[in-house]
Amino acid sequence: MNSNSAAKYFLSVVLFLVFAFLTGCATAPPVDWNSRVGHFTYAQAVNELGSPNRQVWRSDGKTEFRWFVQTTGNTGVGGMNRTGINYNGMNNDFGTGPNINPGLVDRYLQLTFDANGVLTDWSKNY
Repeated sequence: MNSNSAAKYFLSVVLFLVFAFLTGCATAPPVDWNSRVGHFTYAQAVNELGSPNRQVWRSDGKTEFRWFVQTTGNTGVGGMNRTGINYNGMNNDFGTGPNINPGLVDRYLQLTFDANGVLTDWSKNY
C-alpha cells in the first residue's frame, strides 16, 4: 500500500470514528407524556422504563406507578438533560429494586393507568 492510499484509509477511519462518536453522544428528545395519554400502556412503560419502584391501587380502579430517578455522578439528576429524561430502552436512569438511595425517593416519574392498563395521567417531581 502506498503512502497516499494509506493516508486516505486512515482519514476515512478517523472520520467514521468521529461520526460514530458524535451520533452516539446525541441526546434523545424528552418524552412528551401528554401525547401518550390515552394510548400508552403499562406494558410499554415497563418495556421502556423497567419495573416500577412503587405502585398504589386507587379506589377508582386506577393504579399509580412510580419510577424513582437515580443520580449518576456530576451530571445532575440521572442522565437527565435540561429538558427531560433520556429514554433509550436499555440503560435508563430510573431505579429498580432495593438499592434505591433513600434520599432520592422524592424524585420520581409517576404514571397512572386505568383498569385496562392504559395511561390516564402522569406527573414528575425532578
